[in-house]
Order: sequence, then structure tokens, then C-alpha cells
Amino acid sequence: MSSSANAVTLKPAPSLHSSKFRVQGSPPLLHWAGFNGLLSNPSIYGGSTKLSVSCMALKNIFGGAAGSKPAKTEKKPRKTSVPLPATVTFDNESSDENTILIITAENRTAVLQIITRVLRAMGVQISKANVNLDKGSVVEKIFVTDSDGSKINDPQSLDNIQQALREALNEPIRVLDPKTRGLVIKPQSRDLDFESSDQVKAKAEVLFNLMDQYLKNDVVSIQKDVLDHVEYTVASSRFNFSDFEAYQATAHSVRDRLIESWNDTHQYFREKDPKRLFFLSLEFLMGRSLSNSIYNLGIKDQYAEALKQLGFDLETLVEQEGDAALGNGGLARLSACLMDSLATLDLPAWGYGLRYQYGLFRQVIIDGFQREQPDYWLNFGNPWEIERAHVTYPVKFYGKVEEVVHNGKRQKRWIPGEMVEAVAYDNPIPGYGTGNTINLRLWAAKPSGEYDLESFNTGDYINAIINKQRAETISSFLLPDDRSYQGKELHLKQQYFFVSASLQDIMRRFKGFHINIDDFPKKVALQLNDTQPSLAVPELMRMLVDEENVEWSRAWEIVKKVFSFTNHTVLSEALEKIPVELLGSVLPRHLQIIYDINYFFLEDLRKRMGSDYARLARMSIIEEGAVKCVRMATLSIVASNNVIGVSQFHSEILRTKVFTDFYDIWPHKFQSKTNGVSQRRWLAVGNPGLRDVITKWLGTDAWIKDLDLLCGLRDHADNPELQNEWRKAHRMNKSRLAQYIEEISGLKVSIDAMFDVHVKRIHEYKRQYLNILSIIHRYDCIKNMTSEERKKVVPRVCLVGGKAAPGYEIAKKIIKLIHAVGGKINNDPDIGNLLKLVFVPDYNVSVAELIIPASDVSQHISTAGHEASGTSNMKFLMNGCLILGTLDGATTEIAEEIGEENMFIFGAKVHEVPKLRAQRHDFQPPREFRRVIRMIRDGYFGFKDYFKSLCDTVDGEGGDFYLLGNDFASYLEVQAAVDRTFVDKEKWTRMSILGTAGSGKFSSDRTIREYAEQAWGIEPCKRPC
Repeated sequence: MSSSANAVTLKPAPSLHSSKFRVQGSPPLLHWAGFNGLLSNPSIYGGSTKLSVSCMALKNIFGGAAGSKPAKTEKKPRKTSVPLPATVTFDNESSDENTILIITAENRTAVLQIITRVLRAMGVQISKANVNLDKGSVVEKIFVTDSDGSKINDPQSLDNIQQALREALNEPIRVLDPKTRGLVIKPQSRDLDFESSDQVKAKAEVLFNLMDQYLKNDVVSIQKDVLDHVEYTVASSRFNFSDFEAYQATAHSVRDRLIESWNDTHQYFREKDPKRLFFLSLEFLMGRSLSNSIYNLGIKDQYAEALKQLGFDLETLVEQEGDAALGNGGLARLSACLMDSLATLDLPAWGYGLRYQYGLFRQVIIDGFQREQPDYWLNFGNPWEIERAHVTYPVKFYGKVEEVVHNGKRQKRWIPGEMVEAVAYDNPIPGYGTGNTINLRLWAAKPSGEYDLESFNTGDYINAIINKQRAETISSFLLPDDRSYQGKELHLKQQYFFVSASLQDIMRRFKGFHINIDDFPKKVALQLNDTQPSLAVPELMRMLVDEENVEWSRAWEIVKKVFSFTNHTVLSEALEKIPVELLGSVLPRHLQIIYDINYFFLEDLRKRMGSDYARLARMSIIEEGAVKCVRMATLSIVASNNVIGVSQFHSEILRTKVFTDFYDIWPHKFQSKTNGVSQRRWLAVGNPGLRDVITKWLGTDAWIKDLDLLCGLRDHADNPELQNEWRKAHRMNKSRLAQYIEEISGLKVSIDAMFDVHVKRIHEYKRQYLNILSIIHRYDCIKNMTSEERKKVVPRVCLVGGKAAPGYEIAKKIIKLIHAVGGKINNDPDIGNLLKLVFVPDYNVSVAELIIPASDVSQHISTAGHEASGTSNMKFLMNGCLILGTLDGATTEIAEEIGEENMFIFGAKVHEVPKLRAQRHDFQPPREFRRVIRMIRDGYFGFKDYFKSLCDTVDGEGGDFYLLGNDFASYLEVQAAVDRTFVDKEKWTRMSILGTAGSGKFSSDRTIREYAEQAWGIEPCKRPC
């Protein structure tokens, strides 16, 4: 049953109805059969909201000691306290519309939850509540009605409510020891009423003794757990199983340990009830989970030894895991790093996303051309996720909006034309050095059972199958091609499906513990990761106004307090827009709400600035034009409490160019939070050799949680012993990468050569094309050298990797050019090992973990002003790789931290770009640039006609928008400086050490701390371990 059944008025089981307890004019209230009867009747929670009872509380209820029973220790004495007697009185005189319940009870954990559950179980609707604290007691005035919205006047019904609340609130309190596990079991069966007290105690004792300890992490215990999963989970023989089966069993055994921490963390969150963050992102590039999980749990050595004794190598098993195809590019990987930091910093947070069945696509290279294939990453299951089949929510599409009258008020009612179910899949995210494990909940789309059953009952089996396929398509592919109307429609449905399910889940959780909807901003912070989740704004307004019957202005005040919006775009023209016609068709009620939001916003603007219609048009949420559109970034800014840029450079552009009109009226909203990456994933786990060197020379591994400690390496940067150890660790990484290159390409490369790396999403502004042109120039120069001159050439292995969007033809031609040039260079006997060019196909997180630690120099050469931040530069920097780049995005802050003398900077500055573009018609590119373009045009690398349009983008009608010709001479000069420095090993190593030492600022831990303190208003909530 769907979790949406948790409505304000819940109907009891038919067998519990009694006509003499009926409230006049409404369905009967629940006959009060005692508080234990309430607990044991799951039907009153709609089948999806499960009332959980801790194992310790169960034991206390049935007698016996409370507290965990650790091995070889005495049981701790039971802790019991008796609450002060609760009083319940009624007031039917002070309000014309509501009956007022006046409840006085001891202020204790979950008292509000108890009251809410009792009232809902009895069919009573809660309109609002006022809560006051008075000398250890809580005094509540709760305004209630019957299920028809009328006052409750029937004396018998009032007496039932009074009896139920008194009995519930006067139950003895069982105080849990904070050092014990909060074990959760199902509510007791009603059959227990017929068992003797001794039988009940015995059952509780057995259950308690079985579940009162954590899984052990010694080698023998781990081996037993792994072998048990081999036999009982993988269903293989424990005497003969493959590497993949060993991986599956190992992963499940690690997940068992994650679940222990995960359950206890969220039980602790429920008890403490802190304000929580809910991080909304359509993409999460998590990478492999096995190595990261056992490292964060602090059990990597134990697992390595346990598997070794069983005849398996941990690193080999890690390679069996595929990457979860849940995102693409830096934004998705940023989301994953932020989740790691949220867990490590003990912050009460949840992540929400989509469980894509196929992800973006699997990149396959055939004859140098990119081909896209589905990424069947779920074919062999995902041992890290837990399907929550009982956590489902209906998500509606299409249909019409009707106006109805409810309680004398006109309201809008959305009648959907299509409905699908969102099913939850949970993924535990462990923190490092803490007992906290938080949750990433991903949604999968399934057909609505109601519509499915209707089709089957009418014999329309074909339509039932079509409905199933149409529903599941919503969560099948990441970033559908939106060049067609169908693609745009699917992308819109993805966005709404994701935010609707997430907000229903968040609202259910909030209402389970709180009565007053005005408290929502005090307990909930919602983070919009770019504009993709922006439909959460009208969806939350719809839920508050249409479902919770909150007046518009009150609902809008709530909305404005909960949202924070992080923008990841630099250019105004790249901001997301949704055609009004499309939005009105798929989400008719939401379009009405957006128009209302825009109307009130523009009215407020007119009061501020008068009739400046040009500015009003620029700031309007609705963009007029040939195709009327909704500006999603504008909607997010208007509704959010904070508007956040992802680097200092990016934030300045938002304030002065992209959102300058909004900054003028709301300067307090705008903040800067430079992105960061997780040093645990990208350095401690991904580069163990360098990790050990760093730990040795700092004398501590505390830097893994406090990256600023890396600055201590500066004191040793000139030490020959450290430099030798540094180079040795790096050489081992290069050896591993060289082996991988041979496996994927058949090409043998020398680890003595410079590894020059350029791995990013393929895009014109990221200028992989500029890199290839310089490689052609380098090749041309070597070809024309004498044998003596060639001896002075610094050997290079140039690696390029990244995916091009399926509909991005120019990017695909760049990939083909890389292969054409590489084929020529790699097979030229005159070149030998002086220059190699390799394209790394299907670049992902796992491949990055291999490439980044082995890189000598990394290129970040976007046209200045086009990169919001970038995070790959931070990963390379941490690993001691030298940065070659333009002063764009976060590279400018890297230069501030480590000094430009420890980097290789070139190219036009941000303020110079507009002027250079304006002067393009008078610009004459350098001779070297014209020569390499001519080589491509003349077919030197083949495919003359195919590459013509690519050449035209920089040498013809294309106008060279990204200024490759302007920056080419500067680029060649800095490449020559790289060669000269690489030959000086001591200088190169010193620069490498200083780069790592200056990377402390770029930890995602710092990013999250700033968000928590300055944007979300949440505090750490670390569970006792």
C-alpha cells in the first residue's frame, strides 16, 4: 500500500467500528480498546507508516533488565520512570469551527507523536496546535474536527478521545541507555493477549539476547559472515565460488554492518528530532562502494586479511564491482562527495535522487566513433541497496484542475489523467571516523496498481503492459535527448516524479512527529542542487495549499524559509526553461501555482521599482516570446532563502551578470560556497601509497578528517627523503595506469614519460579541441626534427577521456579527431615513445581513481568565464598532480592557495574575453594554428569531409567563439614551460608536494560546514557509539 495513505483522517478497521461512538454527521470514531490495541493494529497507519518499538522497550514492557548486553558484561539495571498524570479537557465555546483539546502532560520524548497518532487513529482531524512548555510539562491546545470538518459535540465521542489520550500518555516511560543499540522490531501481535506473562517474557528474552550485539569485526567473524552469504545469499557452494560470487558475499557482509549503524543513526535522529537537511539532486556518481565503505568503517585491514586467508585478494574483488550509473560529470560526483561529508560530519541529512535503470549510457568506441549503449549496471543486482517495497507514493501527471468548495472555501482539486508509483531504494552512506551512517533514497518508477488492475479486469492486457513500460521509462535513462517534444516531456516527468516522491516522503516523516505545519521550516531544510529539482517549489505549495489546507500567504512564507538553491551555470542562455504549453499539459495544477507565484512576485516588484517594464520582464518567472517558457532558475531564486554560487569567481558572475537584477533587491540571499571533494575517496582510498607517505611525514592520519593539516607538508617540501618517497609512490601509480592503457588499447607506454591528462565531459568550452591541436603541432615539430634534436624531446603520453552527449555532433567529431590523430601518431616509427595519444573510453569514477593518482600534469583549459567551479582540478591537486589551466572557475582559488608559480597558467582572462570576441573579425591567428588546421582540412589524418565542419568552428564562419586561436600561442608557451620543469625532477616534485599541501581548502568537509552553518541552519547529531 502506498505511503500516501497516511492522511490526516485515518479510518479504523471495520471490525472496530461501533455505532454508539459515532460523531454526528461523520464516520464512526474508533472504539477505544486500550492503547495496546492501538499499537497492535497496523491498519490504522495506512499499511505503510509502521509503528516501531525498540527491543529494549519491549523487554522493559514485559519485565527484565534493560540495556544492551555486551559480551562478558553484566546486564544493566532497568531504568523506568513514571510520567506525571496527563490531563485532557475540552473547550467547545472558544472556537466556532473547532473543538479545542487542552492537554497537559510531562515533556518527554515523542509526546507529540503519541498524541498525533491517537487522534489520527480515531478519525480526528487536526487543524492546528499551540504548544507551550511550563516547568517540565507540555501544555497543548489542539484544534480538532471530525472527519467532515465539523466540531465534535457528541459526549460519548469526546469521552472516548479523553480516555484514549489519558491511557496513551500515562504509559510508563522506559529510559534507554545511550550506549546501547536501538534495536527495532515489529509491533507485538494481538495474539500475545492470550499468552501468559511468563511466555511473553521468555519470547522477549530470547529476542533480546539474539539481537543485543553488533556484528564482530575480527578476521574469523568476517570470514564466517562472508561464507554464510556465499551459501545463503549468493546460493553458491562455500567450497567453490568465483571472484564475483566472493565480491557479492563480501559486499553483503559489509552492508550488514552498514545497516546496523544506519538503523541506529536514524533511530537516534528520531529521538533527538533535530532539524534535518534533505539534499535533492537528480544525479549521484557514487563510484564503487566496497572499498569506500570498509575504509570509512575502519575495517579494511580486517577484511583484507580475512579474504586473503580464504584465498581471495581484496583489490581483485573490488574490481568486480561496477560503477552505479546514476549521474554524469562533475555535478553528479560533487553530490556524492557532499553525501560523504554530511555523514562524516554527523549532520542529520538525507539524499534523494532517481534510481536509473540504465544511467546515462555506456560509451563504446567503434572505428573511432562514439556509440551509445545502455549501461546494464543492474543486471547482476546491486548488493548495496535495500528495496523498500512498502515505501511507495503515487505520482500524478496530466489531467485537469477543478474548483471545489470545502468547508465553505473554494479550493483547487487536481484530477490526474495518469498515475505511477514511486518505490524507494535506500543506500547507506557511512561517515569516516564516526558511528553515523546516513541515507541516500533513490526512486524507481512502477505502474500504478490501480490502473494496472483496471486494465487486467477489462481484459486489456496489452494496455496494461504498455502502461508498465511507460511508467518504468521515467526512471530508465539519465538525461534523455531533449531535442524532440517526447524527450522534453520525459525529462519534465523525471523531474516532477523525483521531487513529488521526495516531498511526500519528507512531509510524511515530518507529520509523524509534529502537529503544527508552521514548524516545518524549523525541522526541514531543502537543498536544490541546480535547477533540476526546482519543481519542488510549486509541488510543496500544492501540498500545503491543496492537501494541508494552508492559506496561500502562510504557505508561501513556509516555502521561502526551507529552500536553498545552488546554481551551477555561468551563462544566462544555459539556464533551464520549460515551455508553458508542455508544463500545462503534464502538470496543469503546477502551472497555475507558478503563475500565481509570479503574479504576487511582480506585484511586489512594482511596489519596489515602479513601472520599469523592461526590468520586470527580465525578472519575471514567465519568459514571453515565440515560445512562452517558465524560467526555472528565476523560480528557484524567488522561492529560496539562499542563492549559492559554487566558487568565488562563479558567485561574482552571478551577482554582476547572470542574476544582477535579483542581487540588487536581495543581496542578503546571495552566498558563495566553493565546491570541494572528499579526500577520503580521492586520496586516502584512491591513492594508498601517497596516503601512507603523507601520514608518515605529518606524524598523524588526522588529515583524513581535517585536510587543512596537509599544510604541514610545506615544511618538508625540499627534503630529499620525502621527495624520493613521493616519486616512488607516484611511479607505482603510473605503472598501474600503464598496465591499464595496454589492456584497453594494446599500446605499451613508458612510465618514464610525462603522463599528460585531460579527462572531462567533451564540450567545446572545455577545449579538448585546443589540446588536440597542440598535440598535432607537437607531432609536426617532432617529425621535422633531426635525430639529435629528438633526443632532447621530453616524452609524453597524452590521455584524453570523456563522453559526448548523444546529440552533440561537434563533441562527437572531437572524439573521432582524437582517434584519427592518435592512430597516426602511435603508428609512426619516426615518433616512437616520444609521443603517444590515448583515448580512455567510458570514463567513470573507477577509471578516474586509476588515472588521477598517476597523472603528472592535468589540463583544465576552459575558455575563461565558462567554468562555474570544476572539481576534477581539486582531485588532481590533492594527488600531487600539477595543474595546467586558465584562470577559470575554482582554478583561480587554487592559484591563490598554492601560488601561480606552482602551476602553469595561460590564456585570456575573464574580463578580456568579451573584447577579444568583439575583435575577432580583425584577428589573425598565429601561423602554427593555421598550419595544424590546414593539416586537418587537407585530410592528413583522414576523414577530410567529416572534419570540415569541425574546422569551420575555429577557422571560418564559426567565428572561434571559444577563442582557441587567440589562446594558442600562449598555450604552446606554457606547454614548453611544462617540458622544462619536468626535466628538473627536484623542482617538479617540490611543486607537486606544495600543491598537495595547499589543497586543504578544497575538501567537501569545508564546503558542507559552510552550508550547514550559513545556509541550512543544521547542527551535528552524532549518535553515541
